Amino acid sequence: MGDKKNEKKGKGEQHENAPAPDVGTDEELIEAEGPDVETSLDDTDLSFLEETAGDLAAERLADLQRLQAEYANYRKRVDRDRETNRVLAVADVVGSLLPVLDDLDRAEAHGDLSDGAFALIAQKFRATLERTGLTRVGEKGDEFDHNLHEAIAQVPSADVTVMTVLDVHQVGYQLGERLLRPAQVAVAVPQED
Repeated sequence: MGDKKNEKKGKGEQHENAPAPDVGTDEELIEAEGPDVETSLDDTDLSFLEETAGDLAAERLADLQRLQAEYANYRKRVDRDRETNRVLAVADVVGSLLPVLDDLDRAEAHGDLSDGAFALIAQKFRATLERTGLTRVGEKGDEFDHNLHEAIAQVPSADVTVMTVLDVHQVGYQLGERLLRPAQVAVAVPQED
């Protein structure tokens, strides 16, 4: 057994101390691997590559331009969607506060908000909502617009030539260009002779 160990050890020592095999020079390696690709092309191959390289470059340029246009359209769509979502969120919050505005209007009509802290709070509340772009729709004397008003009554009148808001039962509100709630109005209509 001891002999086998020494035999293995001897082999390992021979391997470690063995001289490195001669691989040759760079030129000999190139010859052993075969000819270089660049040196094996002839003039017809080079002219073909030059022609197709121009076509390939034009194709890649067109692809790049198309991708840039798609990305620009994507960014515009994302910005537009983001703005739309912001407007919808503001409209949702402001729309949920409209009953509070109605209560303030009724309290003011009954004289409950003439002076004091509640009048100041109501004024600040209205000013805050106006900064979001909220505007009232439906004032007495306005020309009737079926896009902004909801007619709940019609009264014939000789004093008007066009349909006119005679009385406002519930104020309507608009946020920017978006109608949150149409005004409920009584309408004076021209009398037919």
